[in-house]
Amino acid sequence: MKNFLWTATKDDEGIRLDAFLARESGESRSRVQNLMQEGRVAVNGAPPKKAGQAVSAGDAIALTIPDPEPLTALPVEMDIPIVYEDADIVVVNKPRDLVTHPAAGHAQDTLVNALLYACDDLSGIGGVLRPGIVHRLDKDTTGLIVVAKNDRAHLDLAEQIRVHSAGRVYWALLEGHLREESGRVEAPIGRNPRDRKKMAVVPGGRDALTNFCVRESLPRTTLVECRLVTGRTHQIRVHMASLGHPVCGDPLYGFRKSAAAPCPLMLHARELHIRHPRTGQEMNFIAEPPEDFLRVLERERARKT
Repeated sequence: MKNFLWTATKDDEGIRLDAFLARESGESRSRVQNLMQEGRVAVNGAPPKKAGQAVSAGDAIALTIPDPEPLTALPVEMDIPIVYEDADIVVVNKPRDLVTHPAAGHAQDTLVNALLYACDDLSGIGGVLRPGIVHRLDKDTTGLIVVAKNDRAHLDLAEQIRVHSAGRVYWALLEGHLREESGRVEAPIGRNPRDRKKMAVVPGGRDALTNFCVRESLPRTTLVECRLVTGRTHQIRVHMASLGHPVCGDPLYGFRKSAAAPCPLMLHARELHIRHPRTGQEMNFIAEPPEDFLRVLERERARKT
């Protein structure tokens, strides 16, 4: 449990109480509002009347933050390559066949379970002892993913994703050959009306934008670099399939018989560019594709001879 006591200054005059507490504590505003409802905030020794009341100079503002509640997910020892870790974030090179977050059929074998075991300094997200997932990779997609260890980092990273200042670059091996060496796909994505397990380019879907360029043209396939501007579910897979060139090995959106078969899903999150949520330092990470990806790529290259 953490107990805080601040004295508001003239510079704080007129600020909303919940905004003041969020700024000083590093918690989210919604989290602060929940703590108010639990009676864990006092102004001059009395409960505040409302979250939006104005702070006055000289106010003695107290906040108690309870220890985070345990998550139902259990820590599980797994071999996950940690690329970088500090008190605020952890960057992982996610292997294939690993689900990011607990879901139906994957309760205790996810990246979250692995991080609960690997990280001993999680301070909690929204009052729950868990790593903060700000973006996800599909089960069969490999590569870089950043995870927050505390509310402050979670909020900052989520905002970087929201305003598109975080950079995420993928390599994808596509079926066939694209007409253009580079371009962009700007097409809204939503649930496929005929198959709820799939996404699709649909009118009224969420805005989605992917920039791409050809890195290497092979006899039957094309290696492309995709830069996400937005980050919708299955975005690259759906956008590339909408061009008539789905990702090789894609069981949902790909051809029944891939030109590169046999192969896994040939999609890898190779680069991650973020600003550190505490220091503001620009951070750049690169993880080369896994061995199974590279083996397929070499096999495709060898078809030239």
